[in-house]
Amino acid sequence: MIKNQTAIITGASRGIGKEMARQFAEKGVNLSILGSSDDIHQTKKELENEGYTNIESFQADVTKEDELDHVVEATKNAYGTVDILVNNAGIGMFKPVEEVTVEEWRKVYEVNVQGVFLCSKAVIPTMKQNKFGTIITVSSDVGRYTIPNGSLYASTKYAVQGFMGSISQELREYGIRVGTINPGMVDTYFADSKQGLPEKEDWLKVQDIAEAAVYMASAPKHMMIDELQLHPLVQDYPRP
Repeated sequence: MIKNQTAIITGASRGIGKEMARQFAEKGVNLSILGSSDDIHQTKKELENEGYTNIESFQADVTKEDELDHVVEATKNAYGTVDILVNNAGIGMFKPVEEVTVEEWRKVYEVNVQGVFLCSKAVIPTMKQNKFGTIITVSSDVGRYTIPNGSLYASTKYAVQGFMGSISQELREYGIRVGTINPGMVDTYFADSKQGLPEKEDWLKVQDIAEAAVYMASAPKHMMIDELQLHPLVQDYPRP
C-alpha cells in the first residue's frame, strides 16, 4: 500500500507526468509535482478541483541542484519525508548525427541524464535515513536498442540504464528499490508532438505508463521490480 506515502514527480505539467500525479493522488499519496514552467501550478489546481488534496507544486529545473534541494526540503517540511521519486522529466530530439549541435547534445543530456542523477541524489539521503524508498525513472525502449537518427536520444537512455542499474546495487542494502519503465510509442506530447493524433490511436496511453509507475511503487517492501518494458501491439521493434 502506498496510501499516505509521499512522492515527488518530475515533468508533471502535462502528459505522462500529469497522469501519474492523478493516479498517485487517487491512491492517497502526498504529492510534490515539478515542472519547468508555471503550468505546473495549473496542474495542481486541476487536481484539487477533482477533489485531491495534499499537493505541492514547484516550478523547478531538474538540471539545477539547488532548486531540487529546495523541493526536497519543502516536501519534507510539508509531509515529513520523501518515500517515492518518479523521474519523468525528459526531452527528445531525433536527427542525423551530423546535424546535432553541441548545444543540443548538451541540453538533452542535461535534462535526460543529469536531471535523473540530481533528482535521485537529492532524495537518497532521506531514503537512506528511513531505510526505505522507491526511485522510478521513465526511460525508453531505445535504452535497449538503437534506431536511425536516435544517436542523441538513445545514448541518453543507455546512460540512464547504466546509472539506475548502478544505484540499484548501491541502495538495496538500505531498503531502497530502484527501477525503470521503458515504454515504446506513447500518445503524448513527446518531441514536440501532439497528443490525440489519429495516427497514434493504437499507441500506448499516458494512463498505461502511470499505472506501471503505481504498480512498481506498490510492490511489497521485500520485492523490487527492476524494469518494465511496455509496447503497443502495433509497434515493431527488435527482439533479443
